[in-house]
Amino acid sequence: MNSNYIFWPVLAQIFLTLTMFIVLGVRKVKAVKAGEVNRQQAALNNREWPDEVVKVSNNVANQFEAPVLFYVLCLVLYSINAVGTGAIALAWLFALSRYAHAYVHIGSNYVPMRFRLFMIGCLVLIVMLILAAWKLATGAVAV
Repeated sequence: MNSNYIFWPVLAQIFLTLTMFIVLGVRKVKAVKAGEVNRQQAALNNREWPDEVVKVSNNVANQFEAPVLFYVLCLVLYSINAVGTGAIALAWLFALSRYAHAYVHIGSNYVPMRFRLFMIGCLVLIVMLILAAWKLATGAVAV
């Protein structure tokens, strides 16, 4: 198994984050053109934006929370030569959970579903952490 494959889900997560920035920009421009927001007030208070903008803005903020741990764990797994099929599958599962979370967050924003998807991602991170710790503790890493 090529250990570089761990970076494909990392790139997918980065792509999601950049896509959310673009969606945010599009929704802000639409709100301004529709006269739904006072730009001066919105510059100082995110809550001045319409809900459709705030949902995306909140999601962008979320992309710099749990995903930061994901990036670090992928780098740790790679650096200790602990990338295998399981680690790659977990990384993809995390990235896919973030896509689903973003879809719900900027769409219906149904909190119970959003929370479940968030928890799936967190559980995957915990398993990735355990995998990395296990590989370090058992010396099962290539030198």
